[in-house]
Amino acid sequence: MSRLYFTLTGCNHYYGTDFLKKGMTLKLKKEPDNDYDKEAIQVKLEGLGKIGYVANSTATVKGDDSLSAGRLYDKIGKKAKAKVVLLLAGGAICEITKTGLK
Repeated sequence: MSRLYFTLTGCNHYYGTDFLKKGMTLKLKKEPDNDYDKEAIQVKLEGLGKIGYVANSTATVKGDDSLSAGRLYDKIGKKAKAKVVLLLAGGAICEITKTGLK
């Protein structure tokens, strides 16, 4: 199985990024009823709730190996887990864990 990475974005609309740490476990949940993006995947942290989204545009996806929400959507179930692997200004690069794969 190849590794699946994504960019966590939109954190500035919630709690910012100061609390994010490498290795932190995050939860992903598909949001098919999202009015703006039918492939939206929200990113949650236990104790805080929604902290951002999986990036889904060329302006927000960072790096060559980071998948957009659209490319990741069919590779995970309704829910998945991920871990933070690299901190960025305004977000992070995260890796899907085996627990969340279909």
